[in-house]
Amino acid sequence: MTVALPTSDQLTAALSTVIDPEIRRPVTELGMVKSATVGPDGVAHVGIYLTVSGCPMKDTITERVTTAVGALPGVQRVAVELDVMSTEQRQQLQTQLRGDAPEREIPFAKPGSLTKVFAVASGKGGVGKSSITVNLAAAMAQKGLNVGVLDADIYGFSVPRMLGVQHRPTQVESMIMPPSAHGVKVISIGMFTKDNTPVVWRGPMLHRALQQFLADVYWGDLDVLLMDLPPGTGDVAISVAQLVPSAEILVVTTPQLAAQEVAERAGSIALQTHQRIAGVVENMSFLECPHCSDRIEVFGSGGGAAVASSLSQRLGASVPLLGQVPIDVRLREGGDNGAPLVLSDPTASAARVLLDVVESLTGKPRGLAGMSLGLSPARR
Repeated sequence: MTVALPTSDQLTAALSTVIDPEIRRPVTELGMVKSATVGPDGVAHVGIYLTVSGCPMKDTITERVTTAVGALPGVQRVAVELDVMSTEQRQQLQTQLRGDAPEREIPFAKPGSLTKVFAVASGKGGVGKSSITVNLAAAMAQKGLNVGVLDADIYGFSVPRMLGVQHRPTQVESMIMPPSAHGVKVISIGMFTKDNTPVVWRGPMLHRALQQFLADVYWGDLDVLLMDLPPGTGDVAISVAQLVPSAEILVVTTPQLAAQEVAERAGSIALQTHQRIAGVVENMSFLECPHCSDRIEVFGSGGGAAVASSLSQRLGASVPLLGQVPIDVRLREGGDNGAPLVLSDPTASAARVLLDVVESLTGKPRGLAGMSLGLSPARR
């Protein structure tokens, strides 16, 4: 019995299910399909244009094309032939993705942007700010949101390792395509340095790097962008306020007095930058005794609540304490292994608190509610 071979429409329909892992759109929409035919012997020959030579995701694309086309009736084998886009094709792709918008435009700074931007800040180092950031990002992505993380801690970058990013960014014309891990798009200066080389830059260079990460990286349509800021109230915090004035500050502290005092300073920058504070997260709040389940307050208690109360008084607006994250060795291990705790063990006490924080930050659906539409009543 002869099996009918797939038609060109069936091949196109199958390829439309293949999503580019970096741009996250079907390859058929991106002009990446060069050709697709099936011979009498049932061998499907599919030509695919890669955006750049040496694309780090070529194996993933090949696998996805093979799976999609191989599932069609009559296809015995799939042969994927890779090619590279010409300069003109890349320029067309850039125009398709960005339109005719001028270069170096920051999409999150536009008045109509629907992306929630959270600048995760702390007064001092060592409070677990990056751990909180990557776990919140992973949990948001697990929830089905489109999430990006910008590692703005230029001197102390750590997000790529903590999220388990395996690839480096690729460049398509003037666009930088960020790699992703656990469904989260990530960009960090650590992806551009060699052999853990330290970054020794002054303020103008920091501002330039942050601007490039915001404007030149193709983030796509994000629901949430988390920015992992360096400790303190230096150049990067000021640049964030200038480049993305709508960014909300999420303050991370620990219970101890020393961390509390500097966290208040980090949050109080909102008085000068006129930014909103989304809330306070207290990390390392207590240690659960493995034998009796009692709480051991290793770093004291009350720091997070005190920071939230102090900032509420200074700003004249309610600043909530969003959560108190207990000490959990697995939280640190997940950071070392690139496996966030909220994914590896969402039932852990620390993970449950972080998931509650995610609900607080993203509970309201993205939309136009509450936004000024620039309309005024008609005069008669």
